[in-house]
Amino acid sequence: MSWGTELWDQYENLSLHTQKGIDFLEKYGHFIRDRCDIEKEYATKLRKLVKTYTPKKKDEEDYQYSPCKAFKSAMQELSDLAGQHEVIAENLQQDVIREVTILVKDMKDERKKHLQEGAKMMTLLNNQILTLERARKNYEKAFKEAERAIDNFHKADADLNLSRAEVEKQRMNMTQKSQQCEETKNEYANQLQRTNDLQHQHYHILMPDVFRLLQELDEKRIKNIKNFMIHSVDVERKVFPIINQCLDGIVNAAHQINEKEDTLMVIERYKSGYQPPGDIPFEDLSRTDSAPAPPPPTISGLRPEAVTVKGTMSAGRLKKRVGLFAIFGSNKNNLSSYGDNKEDFSDLPPNQRKKRLQMKIEEILAKIQQETAARDGLMKMKGVYEANPSMGDPMTIEGQLNASSHNLEKLRLELHKYQGFLEEVEGGSPANRRHNAGTPQHNGIQRQHRNSGGSGGEEESLSRSASDSSVSANHNHKQSAPGTPLPAHGPESGLGTSHTSLPDSDDAPHTEYYDGELLPPLGTCRALYPFEATSEGSIPMNDGEELLIIEHDQGDGWTRVRRQNDLEEGFVPTSYIECTVISNC
Repeated sequence: MSWGTELWDQYENLSLHTQKGIDFLEKYGHFIRDRCDIEKEYATKLRKLVKTYTPKKKDEEDYQYSPCKAFKSAMQELSDLAGQHEVIAENLQQDVIREVTILVKDMKDERKKHLQEGAKMMTLLNNQILTLERARKNYEKAFKEAERAIDNFHKADADLNLSRAEVEKQRMNMTQKSQQCEETKNEYANQLQRTNDLQHQHYHILMPDVFRLLQELDEKRIKNIKNFMIHSVDVERKVFPIINQCLDGIVNAAHQINEKEDTLMVIERYKSGYQPPGDIPFEDLSRTDSAPAPPPPTISGLRPEAVTVKGTMSAGRLKKRVGLFAIFGSNKNNLSSYGDNKEDFSDLPPNQRKKRLQMKIEEILAKIQQETAARDGLMKMKGVYEANPSMGDPMTIEGQLNASSHNLEKLRLELHKYQGFLEEVEGGSPANRRHNAGTPQHNGIQRQHRNSGGSGGEEESLSRSASDSSVSANHNHKQSAPGTPLPAHGPESGLGTSHTSLPDSDDAPHTEYYDGELLPPLGTCRALYPFEATSEGSIPMNDGEELLIIEHDQGDGWTRVRRQNDLEEGFVPTSYIECTVISNC
């Protein structure tokens, strides 16, 4: 079926139809453009969503659990998914919108050309028809004039009153009119033949060619719309494998969630290294003349900082404590967040301090390795310059080498310092330290067994009560020895006032007794540095002062000592003293 044969008389309708088709193609191009904008907007919002919910650097520590890691991986996959939508928009922009725009312009130009050609042919045919009509009218007019001339001649010839000259005049007029009529007749015939030929050529050859070109143009438009729609789907379908990979990545990240490992990780993260508090000892009220005290409140019913190890209220202090019970309080040093206020992380519990020191050592080792590689590169460059001076001056590298060596020395000193901190936490020699030792109360229990031969009953209760108590502290400013870190935890960890202390003298020296006598010393020590006590349970000491050891360091960096003159007891940093009799400190 051809437009040229079937629609030979529908020039105007075909012109309107082709214009609507091109308008539809242009409308489809606008649709693809809006689709690209939606894809870009969707990708932008996805990326904004990922950026909003991606953990910040300060929150990375909380993202070590498997659900958090899986969520972080899902955010990365979602970011890749957003990238695929950007790819869809970009490919549609380049492969569809660009082609549609070019095709619309070309079709408009081509349609205009074909319609101009058809209009020209229509004008030519119309002009020929008008020429034929004029020729027919001229012929009709000449024919009528010739008829009148013939009638006039016949009348004049029959009239005997007219002269011969007048008759001859009428005859010549008749002849002239007849000749004109014959000429117009021939002209009309010629124009008629020409018009018929042009009309036949117009409707069977010329206009069918124009309609055929318009038909091909419209078919090309329809075919290209089909191809554009298929290509739009192909553009999107090509990214489906990558989108599926992103979705599979999210599923795989979800499969990596392990509740058992996370619970173990919580233990590893929050484990303090302390031992649970021992049994609350029985208070023998018959040994004192004071009025009967109310029954000891439960620990859960009081603020942790207001409860001693024995479960009783402190006699004269409700001071906030940072010991064993404080880890369950909602203070600023809670284990949920690491404190970096102290260089040696001594404000952290033993287990957490050990982890942070190990992390710090690994960080310093990585810096040393990086700086060593940089120095080796500078050395090689210097060797090349020395072998070939034209490439550069070796002295220009000297300053960089000196700076690198200086940085390495600083890093090594810092590494040595933190290794010392770590050795202090781990307790030095395993033979002399108990890695999992808790608060000093456990040493008191062991000492009681050692002195009493393991007997139980009232002696065990009294000994434990004595060893669970602590002494008061003088509140001064601490003066640290050069290069010597303080212990990780204060001596007040989990300790309270002894029930054998004088009840009305909080500032007097507090002394513990064993079966009515002073606890036996385990050795002597000498102060290497002066120490001013600032935490509860510690006592000050002077450089070179001789003290009695009554409780060894249990892994928390503190040793319990007693003065020989005033019998004042308290804790001092283990790194500040030197044992002179028993080397178990």
